[in-house]
Amino acid sequence: MNEWTIVASDADFEAKVLERSAEVPVILDFWAPWCGPCRTLGPLLERLAEQYAGAFVLAKVNMDQNPGLAQAFRIQSIPTLVGIRARRAVAQIVGAVPEPELRRFIEEVLPSVAERVAAEAGRLASTGKIAEAEEQYRRALDFDGRCDTALVGIAAILAERDEKEAALELLGRVLPGPQSENAERLAAEIRLSAGGDFDENALRQRLEADPTDLEARFSLAEAFAAAGRYEEALAELLEVIRRDRAFRAGGARQAMLDIFEVLGAGDPTVEHYRSELAKVLFS
Repeated sequence: MNEWTIVASDADFEAKVLERSAEVPVILDFWAPWCGPCRTLGPLLERLAEQYAGAFVLAKVNMDQNPGLAQAFRIQSIPTLVGIRARRAVAQIVGAVPEPELRRFIEEVLPSVAERVAAEAGRLASTGKIAEAEEQYRRALDFDGRCDTALVGIAAILAERDEKEAALELLGRVLPGPQSENAERLAAEIRLSAGGDFDENALRQRLEADPTDLEARFSLAEAFAAAGRYEEALAELLEVIRRDRAFRAGGARQAMLDIFEVLGAGDPTVEHYRSELAKVLFS
């Protein structure tokens, strides 16, 4: 084996394959010592891994010793190759295929030109070179208008410039996949940030005078959310839903879901208010 070929197992799959695939694509080679075609394909794969010189990592998985991985990937025959990029399976091929077909499979697993340009844009953004990053993100979209990494990257830049509608339009174009969670979280943050221009004291006075004033309560929740005071916002939004589930065409429920998205699953505040919301909706 060479420096770009590793052995993966049920025990170390998370670290060796999934975590590593966030940085470089990984090709899983499911094989077994008794498999004749595997003995043909294995050396060819290792030679190609060496030729590609780190563009991908080849991870060999012995089927007999790692039944958990074989079951997880529903491997029915070997050799089977599975391409992993950004912690997701992106391609699969079965059998000891000839070298030209194998090269086409590898190219399918590797990032596209657009994705590579978008990755460089991300590095520029992380060092504060925002103008250069935006230029590269837009260049990535010239290569592929569906490049989700570029769509999310530009949307983040636009949101910082307070161009919220344009940012939300881009995020709406992101397809289900590796970037969809980032897109949903950013869209939620943008929507929540729109409520920061209210006078908190005036809204509190309105509620003290009339606790049934749902416009004041909803606006107060928006102000809290825009300021990052999410627990206070959730409490007010829940009260709006208790009093009128259809208020603002269900806007209070959507705002709660946006806050859940921003805080993330597993946050204790999210767990508490998700439970309380269910009680109100299904009582």
